[in-house]
Amino acid sequence: MTKRSELIKKIAEAARTGDVTWELARAGGNHSVFKLGGKQIPIGRHAEIDDRLAVTIYKQCEEVLGKGWWRK
Repeated sequence: MTKRSELIKKIAEAARTGDVTWELARAGGNHSVFKLGGKQIPIGRHAEIDDRLAVTIYKQCEEVLGKGWWRK
């Protein structure tokens, strides 16, 4: 299990390094939707996120941050 805050922090750091915007677009009841350089990334509002789902979220960010960016 991956902590939600750590997942968001990891994406934010990669966005900052790549000079890409990372901001909260809206917060709903079940998901928060972030914008990563214009691409919308929904993240569930659970304290912990299953590792497989975390990889799915990381892969959604590949279009902006590059292939396999989270493994570096």
